[in-house]
This record gives sequence, structure tokens and C-alpha cells, in this order.
Amino acid sequence: MVLSKAELISALQHETNILVHLAGKIDRAQLDYRPTAGQRSTMELLRYLSLMGPQLTSACISGAFDRAAWGTAAAAAEARDLDGTVAEIASHSAAYATLLADVSDDDLRATINLFGNEGTRGAKLVSMVLSGCAAYRTQLFCYLKSCGRSELGTTNLWSGMDAPTAA
Repeated sequence: MVLSKAELISALQHETNILVHLAGKIDRAQLDYRPTAGQRSTMELLRYLSLMGPQLTSACISGAFDRAAWGTAAAAAEARDLDGTVAEIASHSAAYATLLADVSDDDLRATINLFGNEGTRGAKLVSMVLSGCAAYRTQLFCYLKSCGRSELGTTNLWSGMDAPTAA
């Protein structure tokens, strides 16, 4: 695998930090914002983000998608308010370390078939979980920009922090 397990965990934790940072920029009055009728609202997107990463990580580790576990996590996500949702997302940092603790390099190189596509467990973790987090955080960033947060920029999106102020 291109990434070591420690690098993968660190990258997932970085994604978690960015999501929590961006979620802190949301105007509560705009939680129902959706760019088009067919897209998730800001709150729906956050709820999805509160379960997607750990659930797909578990699927990659086991090599099978557990619909019942996803359904339970989705129901719990639906019941959370904004603060609970952001707290759940923040908990992913520790969750990734725990979920991947016993996964060996050989486990990461093992081939699995998930959603009808074969690949190594490590590649699936990167393409589905890590890339999924990056894609959905970018979507959240675009929602924020569409809702008037014009001060947000590259450092918010890629580093999970506000840009330094000019001297």
C-alpha cells in the first residue's frame, strides 16, 4: 500500500478535523439549505458524514457491507441535532484509530470485493473512505460559500483552519 497504516489513520483524522472546522462555520438558520431540490440539505449532509466514514471503514475491514449496522447508524444520525452531529463527527478521529488498530499491512494488501468491485482493502479504504471524506467536505465547503461565507478559502478547505490575518 502506498500509505502506511499510521499515515492512513492520520489522513482520516485530518479529514475529521476539517469537517469539524467547516461545521463550525455553519449558520444554524441555513441548516435546511440545499443547492437544488434533489440534493441533501446542509443538515442531511452532516448527518450522512456522521456515519459514512466509520461505517465504510468497518465494511472495508470486514470485507462486507452490513446493511443492518448502516440502518442503525442512519437512524441514530437522523435523531441528532447539529451539536450532536458535530460531536459524532469529532468522535471519528478516535474511531478510525480504534477500527484500524488491529489491521495489519497484510490485511491492507488483501483483496476484497465490496459493492461488486474487487480491490485491496487498503485501496478501498483510500478510494471509498478517505476520498469520500474529501469529496463530501468539499461539498460542505461549497454549501457554506453558497450561503454567503465568502471569507472561507483554501486554508479552511484543506487545512481545517482560518487563514492567518494579514499583518
